[in-house]
Amino acid sequence: MKVDKLSVSFEPDLGDAVRSAAAQAGKPVSSWLAEAAASKLRAEALADFLAGWEAEHGVLTTEDVARAERDLGLAPGDTAA
Repeated sequence: MKVDKLSVSFEPDLGDAVRSAAAQAGKPVSSWLAEAAASKLRAEALADFLAGWEAEHGVLTTEDVARAERDLGLAPGDTAA
């Protein structure tokens, strides 16, 4: 597999926390950071999508979210997840 090597710098406390979290997950730091970066990118893409959707359709209501959770089987008490 081809990889893109990066060099990153952290404040010491953050570096310690990252190494600790990776160790607790049983993963190399690079894998843990790659998963964290991918998660951040997905969250930003979702936020961008929702901002565009809300600009076109209006702000999502709690009823909209509840309906989506039900439709996806994610409503509280559902065991589909």
